[in-house]
Amino acid sequence: MKKTAAFWDASALVPLCVREAATRHAQTQFRRFQPVVWWGSLVEIHGAICRLHREREITDSGKAGALARLQLLSRSWGEILPSDEIRELAMEALDKYFLRAADSFQMAAALIWCEERSSRRSFVCADQRLAKAAGAAGFSVIGLPTAAP
Repeated sequence: MKKTAAFWDASALVPLCVREAATRHAQTQFRRFQPVVWWGSLVEIHGAICRLHREREITDSGKAGALARLQLLSRSWGEILPSDEIRELAMEALDKYFLRAADSFQMAAALIWCEERSSRRSFVCADQRLAKAAGAAGFSVIGLPTAAP
């Protein structure tokens, strides 16, 4: 049976690589939804894993395992590539929503993925600020219980 696609923010993919509070919920959503991600998500997730290691929240072997899981995960997702249209939509998102620049690229990629028809499209996210903006843009947000605003 083919899974339905959903847009996944990088924050929702980190718990699939590193065991944390949202891991079980993320795994449940991963069984339901095939991830579509922004082109820069691989770097964002890699950065989150490195930060967790630097802050000693994961061990050397934990980091190695997380990066291996990330590589496996990245082979299965669909990816929205950079374009002038993405850049324009990201700048528009900064005007419309209370987002950081990196999150505006996530929002723009999600809008490109759904051809700007967000109604009945799922957006899996663990970042409260981005989740709020995605909801305002019309996505059906599936929030994961983690990240601070």
